[in-house]
Amino acid sequence: MRLVIERGELLRALGHVTSVVERRTTIPILSNVLLRARDSTLEFKATDLEREVIEGVAADVSAPGAVTVPAHMLHDIVRKLPDGSQVDIRRDAEKERLTLAAGHARFALQTLPAEDFPDIGIGDMGQEFELSAQDLKRLIDKTRFAISTEETRYYLNGIYFHTAQSGNKATLRAVATDGHRLAQVELPLPKGAEGMPGVIIPRKTVHELNRLIEDSSAAVKVAVSPAKVRFEIGSVTLTSKLIDGTFPDYGRVIPQSNDKEMTVSNAEFIGAVDRVSTIASERGRAVKLNIKPDRLVLSVNNPEGGSATEEIGVEYTAQPLEIGFNARYLLDIAGQLEGERACFKLADPGSPTMVNDPGDETALYVLMPMRV
Repeated sequence: MRLVIERGELLRALGHVTSVVERRTTIPILSNVLLRARDSTLEFKATDLEREVIEGVAADVSAPGAVTVPAHMLHDIVRKLPDGSQVDIRRDAEKERLTLAAGHARFALQTLPAEDFPDIGIGDMGQEFELSAQDLKRLIDKTRFAISTEETRYYLNGIYFHTAQSGNKATLRAVATDGHRLAQVELPLPKGAEGMPGVIIPRKTVHELNRLIEDSSAAVKVAVSPAKVRFEIGSVTLTSKLIDGTFPDYGRVIPQSNDKEMTVSNAEFIGAVDRVSTIASERGRAVKLNIKPDRLVLSVNNPEGGSATEEIGVEYTAQPLEIGFNARYLLDIAGQLEGERACFKLADPGSPTMVNDPGDETALYVLMPMRV
């Protein structure tokens, strides 16, 4: 195996694939990245047995071949090479070494056989469809904050993607919940996604996917099977196992008859919550909302730290209501709203509250109250 590749291309591809490589693992080959040179392309592959990332980049290949080398060490070496340098890579099979040369710098890395590298991406995926990177990013950005980190409820440790009916329209819907708050976002069902099985995409995969589509403007090809999901983003392919569990019937917690409606400037609300919560204890973080016609008083009382109140104007005509929420959760949800106004639909101090953007019917949020 021998090739020459531009340092920037090498670094970009390594940045994409090494993020799934665990720094500490009991299986040595999982610390490595697979390099496969053929047909003017250098292909990179990395995996943690739950996720696999593959990317191919152009290279001047004079001798094809494949080998695995320590992923993070290779990434660190390439990161420190001069910008614009040409990197000469060759494998010395006898010494079981991979050598890199750039300018006057030389490196020799230990290798492990390419044949031993695991492959989780094989198998027929079944359902395939496309959606824009922008649409996929929106589904992720507006729901991932609500993913549960509680490992015992593993079926909540991801985003639930499934088809749904919204009025008379078929939609692709993303839902995440941790039991305290719920985020639901949808978009028109992409062509080819009809009949797609509902799948729970794990938190780590969501994070990886969000990173890969960050600067992409291309269409994302999605392939789904009952056990795996695959995303093709330009030259990068991310394959992941799905969470093997049943997502709860989240529709039961979405309020249908909350008759008290409060509309408020979202920027004013975020500022007020942020200021009064400075006093809140780290453990409780409870903010009380005292809602009366045309005004809202936010207050925090911390026996150890003091108290804070702030009053802002709102649109509200129902009976006065006092209700408490976790300040962090309020800010997380308010931060997802794109319009200038936030609409709160309330029932009573012990029932879930629904929050949405009056100008956006495709997203809704549900928040459980706290006792204050």
